Amino acid sequence: MSLLKKLFGSKEEPIQSNDDFWNWFQQNAESFFKVVKEQGDFEKHFFNKLSPKLRQLREGYYFLTGMADENTAELILTPDGALTNIVFVEELVASAPKIANWKFTALKPAIDVANVNIQMGNLNFNKDNLSFYYNEDPNFPDEIKITVIHNDFTEKDKEAITNGTYIFLDNFLGELNFITTIDKIKVSGKESGKELISIEKLKDFLVWREKEFIEKYDGIRHNTENDRYSILEAKLSNGNPLLATVNTDLLHWDSKASHPWILNIEVKFVADENGMPLDDIATSKLDELEDDLLLRLKDSEGYLLIGRETANGSREIYFACKDFRKPCKVMEDIIMNYEDRFEIAFDIYKDKYWQSFNRYVSN
Repeated sequence: MSLLKKLFGSKEEPIQSNDDFWNWFQQNAESFFKVVKEQGDFEKHFFNKLSPKLRQLREGYYFLTGMADENTAELILTPDGALTNIVFVEELVASAPKIANWKFTALKPAIDVANVNIQMGNLNFNKDNLSFYYNEDPNFPDEIKITVIHNDFTEKDKEAITNGTYIFLDNFLGELNFITTIDKIKVSGKESGKELISIEKLKDFLVWREKEFIEKYDGIRHNTENDRYSILEAKLSNGNPLLATVNTDLLHWDSKASHPWILNIEVKFVADENGMPLDDIATSKLDELEDDLLLRLKDSEGYLLIGRETANGSREIYFACKDFRKPCKVMEDIIMNYEDRFEIAFDIYKDKYWQSFNRYVSN
């Protein structure tokens, strides 16, 4: 047996948990450090080994590496902007053991603005050619909407300049802040009549707005127990019915911005000819799933069920959430537990004023 192992090698066990990953990394840490420190063949001796292991753990994990100081290599793990993977990257790094000569970081950190200079072809992105102004909207006072000005902006280069500006902000603000603190960004050229602010001050501006937001909404909760619900019906273009149940009291709440994250869950089921659940058993299974969600995402903890729509063999369930991390973890578990009954997908995005649900609110 030992001879066979020498001849053919032994197959590595698949990575199935965070501990599995770090055990494997620890076994290779010394050789990886040598590659990074000596700037060896990164692709062959580091990237091509690390990437498959991360994919075994979860799709959508990426990484950066380099020397943090003369004796410490740093591995930065990132979801590359995917909100739904942030909490899992953070947990992976939090579970890392202490490994000699290595530092592990979750999400791309903020970089001093003086050290951020992005080059894309003939275009540069730095503190000298970028500025911004704040778009204040009295109808949506809590939204942070900014316009970033690039001195060399042209309509012809609009896409490239927008992409480069986003990369600059990702590096300058840090990945987490870039994803979560700005609601809307527009990239443009110089506009007359607008007082521009140096891009260097954007970080301080966002810190001030975030502090103001937290002070305004911290601790606000809504008890949905006695709320009123409406049942709405419409007909789709294919003639099938659409049925919706929505919390009408919640949709008229004046503190929507306190729960700015919208969780949109799509559940596909076996339908009858009208696109509705096939029978009472199918309906009962859908209700069981929704009850499970309500047990895990409680209004008292900052997760509010806005309503649901059912049509064309699909049910969409909507929650407004205080944060985005727990819903992502709950949905990971829900998808796994119900995979033999339903095809389930989800998305989570920021919508401070719940404009996604304006269709339910009469003017």
